[in-house]
Amino acid sequence: MCETIGDIDILAAGAGAASGKIIGAFTKLPEVRRVLGAGGTKASIVMESGVQVDLRVVRPESFGAALQYFTGSKAHNIRLRAMARERGLKLSEYGVFKGDRRIAGRTEEEVYRALKLPLIPPELREDRGEIEAAQKGALPKLVTLDDIRGDLHVHTKWSDGRNTIEEMARAARALGRKYIVISDHTRALKIFGGLDVDGLTKEVAEVRAAAKKLRGIALLTGTEMDIRADGTLDLPDAALAKLDFVIASVHSAFRQDKEKMTKRIIKAVENPNVDCIGHLTGRLLGRREGYAVDVEAVLKAAARNGTAIELNANPLRLDLTDQACRRARELGVQVVINTDAHSAEDLQLMRYGVATAQRGWLEKSDVLNARATPPKGKGAR
Repeated sequence: MCETIGDIDILAAGAGAASGKIIGAFTKLPEVRRVLGAGGTKASIVMESGVQVDLRVVRPESFGAALQYFTGSKAHNIRLRAMARERGLKLSEYGVFKGDRRIAGRTEEEVYRALKLPLIPPELREDRGEIEAAQKGALPKLVTLDDIRGDLHVHTKWSDGRNTIEEMARAARALGRKYIVISDHTRALKIFGGLDVDGLTKEVAEVRAAAKKLRGIALLTGTEMDIRADGTLDLPDAALAKLDFVIASVHSAFRQDKEKMTKRIIKAVENPNVDCIGHLTGRLLGRREGYAVDVEAVLKAAARNGTAIELNANPLRLDLTDQACRRARELGVQVVINTDAHSAEDLQLMRYGVATAQRGWLEKSDVLNARATPPKGKGAR
């Protein structure tokens, strides 16, 4: 669940003739553009999409060890191998050995147990303290997709979304969500149909009317409001105070220096009507670097002011990063995992945000929208 990947690795279990059949089937898949190489236990292909895929076949008794090894990370594996040597063992992709005898390898649990460790979730395997935590019995109980109760960042046709309020609510309910916040853009983003005070008032009326019709899901009023270049907000406080949940985000003046950008965002963090800061760095993976901002300073300001920080689940964003999520947890800042959905289909992106939260060591209690009941505004929290 890293943010990006290079190629794809596939691991399979098989022995003898079965191994050859697996390799043969793999190289003859209809998606294969070119076979780079194929042997008894390994094969590499290039797919029609241009992505390289490598297949490795190991014996069933080595599958867990190979899965652990190829999952990585490299730094995590180096630590495990050193621990094995300290115990007079050898750890490889084929298993854990004491002399010539394999003592573990069929499952990942076996491998870790041989090293006197509980199973460490793959998302944590970065040598960032997870081994020490495992030794102390202090691994986090990671938040899961099933823990998520609501989505606090949803767009509709009122700005740049593709579905109506009711359509988004029904789709969210079908996914098991208990509440959503309708958070369309404000007036600064005219190109995206941003709402002024009058437009927002009309939308709020429609949200409340829809809420009376629908059962099984709560609809909250909100907005994703632009933080202007000088740190002022795109709508007056009087309008914001009437909403259930307010997200403030940067959508312009990306080239400000780090000091100006940080002060700009912190000014929004400190506003009593702002409940959450959206996509903190503004990055688009593979397309646009994030703007210069002191994430640590913003997180500390959020901790002081009771402002939540969004983990935007869109796979182009995944913003916060995993390490920023972990720092938020250390500071006691509530993280909100939002889809930033612009269509009913986008509501299914939540799993990517949860995966990043897991990499950031977040537990259910660290995530605002894992609460059973809809969140109240910052002042009420």
